[in-house]
Amino acid sequence: MFQQVASPRRRVPERTKARTQDNRVHNRSLVLATLYHQGAMTRSELTRTSGLTAPTVSALVGELVADGLVAESGPREGPRLGKPANLLRIDDGGVSLVVLDLSHSDRFLGAVLDLRGKVVHRAEISLGTALGSEAFELVFSLADELMAAAPRRVLGIGVGTPGIVDDLGTIRQAAHLRWIDLPLAEQLGNRYAVPAYVGNDINLAALGVLRFRQTEARNLMVVSIEHGVGAGLVVGGELVEGEQFAAGEIGHVTVDDEGELCVCGRRGCLDLHIAAGPLRQRLESTTEGSQEVLAAAGRSLGLVLAPIISVLNLDEVVLTGPADLIDGPFLETAITTARARTLSPISSSIQLRSLAGDDDLILLGGACLVLSRQLGIW
Repeated sequence: MFQQVASPRRRVPERTKARTQDNRVHNRSLVLATLYHQGAMTRSELTRTSGLTAPTVSALVGELVADGLVAESGPREGPRLGKPANLLRIDDGGVSLVVLDLSHSDRFLGAVLDLRGKVVHRAEISLGTALGSEAFELVFSLADELMAAAPRRVLGIGVGTPGIVDDLGTIRQAAHLRWIDLPLAEQLGNRYAVPAYVGNDINLAALGVLRFRQTEARNLMVVSIEHGVGAGLVVGGELVEGEQFAAGEIGHVTVDDEGELCVCGRRGCLDLHIAAGPLRQRLESTTEGSQEVLAAAGRSLGLVLAPIISVLNLDEVVLTGPADLIDGPFLETAITTARARTLSPISSSIQLRSLAGDDDLILLGGACLVLSRQLGIW
């Protein structure tokens, strides 16, 4: 049975007067975002594109070059009139990002990334039987290795963890690790003297898909069946976390009133039908064919997805987890079931696809946290 904990509520941000410092931060983010998304350009092109004044651009570029975020390269190739101007570009390797993926049941993963999400160094540490404070110490051990391996100044630390995480980076509840009210972002920030950001693992997977996996969707959901069932939701290009930071908790939606008893105390939860562990057990013990078992699991998912797709008019649903379970009858039946239960304009446009086996989504989502909070490029 799940331990009941008080539900944290999202803090309402205070409205305050704009300060000169706020304008500087905004303009700095504008310059970085322009170069990050539109590519290299000259100072004059950057001035026209951003709408900032030439002196402002010049001052910001000097600051960003000194910080290792922007680099100056030679002039653009090809014929030109007048004195050639040098191009400015994001210095992809000028700083490092340290990211941790705590979602796996047997190990913690981590990596050092550059500003484009390219992996520079990987590391992992076995979880074994560690729980509570012992598991917490393993987070530090992994982070120690990654911080030491970073080739450049570390811009920040991003962490994806199972459980409910509030907007301060405190893990309110991560049941299987026995973490309750763990201020992980604060602890990491204090230990390494760099900004640290912590988010729910599936939410970060959704950010990883949105920013790094070539989707045009602005309304999408990522569903993972790796360890239980969870979903990350993006609406209008923004991550939706919910008032109690628990949006996407679809694993305990009831799909069979007469089904097996779940650890949450209810019967017939989606977790028991499609999560990798129970699904593998059913495949091993069934007298039916494996295709039928996987198709039945896909139908259960499709039944749960259909109303969500309809209410939010989602463009895309991405499934992650073991490829041998997802790819094939499971995915095909989920698509068929969801489309059969949604209005034609919605069902004809929704895309359901698999990124099964993509182990870097949470790491990339952790990078998104750092890039967004530190540089404001999204």
